[in-house]
Amino acid sequence: MATEAPRTAIALPGLRVGQRATLLRWRWEDSYAGSGCQRYNVDCRQNQDQSIVNYEKEQQVALAAVVMAAQLCQNVRRQPDFSTLTKADRSPVTLADLGAQALVCQHLLAAFPQDPIVGEESADILQKPENASLLRDVTDFVKPFLPQATATAVIDWINGGNAQLGPRYWTLDPIDGTKGFIRGDQYAIALALIEEGQIKLGAIAAPALPMALNQLNPEIGVVFMAVAGGGSQIRPLSGGAFQRIQTRPVTDITQVQPIESLESTHSDRPRQQALAAHLDIQRTPVALDSLAKYGIIARGEADLFLRIPLAQYAANYRENIWDHAAGAIVLAEAGGQVTDLDGKPLDFTIGPKLSQNRGIVATCGSIHQQVIAALAELGI
Repeated sequence: MATEAPRTAIALPGLRVGQRATLLRWRWEDSYAGSGCQRYNVDCRQNQDQSIVNYEKEQQVALAAVVMAAQLCQNVRRQPDFSTLTKADRSPVTLADLGAQALVCQHLLAAFPQDPIVGEESADILQKPENASLLRDVTDFVKPFLPQATATAVIDWINGGNAQLGPRYWTLDPIDGTKGFIRGDQYAIALALIEEGQIKLGAIAAPALPMALNQLNPEIGVVFMAVAGGGSQIRPLSGGAFQRIQTRPVTDITQVQPIESLESTHSDRPRQQALAAHLDIQRTPVALDSLAKYGIIARGEADLFLRIPLAQYAANYRENIWDHAAGAIVLAEAGGQVTDLDGKPLDFTIGPKLSQNRGIVATCGSIHQQVIAALAELGI
């Protein structure tokens, strides 16, 4: 039996349970017109790269939406004890997942009422009579951002994320890494805009991620933003200037830094180890929750992320579009590459699943074809 290779769980400063990043307290505006940047003191264009001229409104709205959702999530996580429910697929969902989806969907639908939103969550669980108190709790967490919120409105906003794909649509993961959120580790709010199957914009808020992994006392909480053809950028969650980020140019594949999920069921570890041995990769994988992994590769702190379906599920398992769309454009615009295990581009035209793709390969770019070739050689 293959033994699991040692992993490095990132010991990030300020991320112990009970220690939370201090987020900016937003200033409420009595009136609302246009994007969320007018509603909160978020300067969406502060020091923004002037070459990014397309999708300006979409950038502003997406940025404001994920930042608000991040604050709601942190407000929930500051509670000494918050409720966790179990969905029909046996995965966990929290008040923060549901509240964040309500906020983001309301924000998008107010700005782009014709755009479908394909999100992870549904309000079905809150509509059960036995969960009436939880619906009140979610509504209470939403009200600081949307004072007009009622239980009925919150249900409608959450279910606003249950649309079908269209030629242009948004896909949302209100909390990617719910288990990490619950245990006090990494998680992310991920939002992407897709047109004719092409990812045009991605915004990721990672409230517990430092601006740099190896920096002493770094600021905690980041936002990644990418627009097709405009590059990938990062800024503190609390505000400030965006900075361009770039993958690191790895030429020696033996020195690749792998990164993987803390959840061992997310990928076939024995086959990952077989690939590492085949390529003589020397470095121990870093373990991290959520699609913040894409951002870490994009800013040059890791180089390789794999999702290899577990052997017993390989024939039928497919990834969700909301788990990868925002991360894929953030990485691609920083110089990286994202495909499936066969080297095929991810197909966002079919439905909520990447049904035409098998697994995920995300790299810094320079090693991508070498990894794809090795996977083929090993029959993975």
